[in-house]
Amino acid sequence: MKEKVLKVMEEIIRPQLAKHYGDISLVDVKDNVVYVKLLGACSGCPSARFTIEDVVLASLQNEIPSIEKVELVQEVSSELLDMAKKILRKGE
Repeated sequence: MKEKVLKVMEEIIRPQLAKHYGDISLVDVKDNVVYVKLLGACSGCPSARFTIEDVVLASLQNEIPSIEKVELVQEVSSELLDMAKKILRKGE
């Protein structure tokens, strides 16, 4: 299944993201769920959730109907995010 996902990413998804200076990386495929990281301008973009649903999931399901879900893997650990939130809240 990974090979099929990589092919769809390379031929369909990556060119769409490149138009917006973004990219995508496959992390894993488990139980019909695809785990990805968004890169470039797409990384951290407020529209990342819509990109995952409207571009990535739709393209994958069109080519591989057994794909149930696409999960965005955070590049920053949850511990680091929690620490940053604490620091930022002190400035309020």
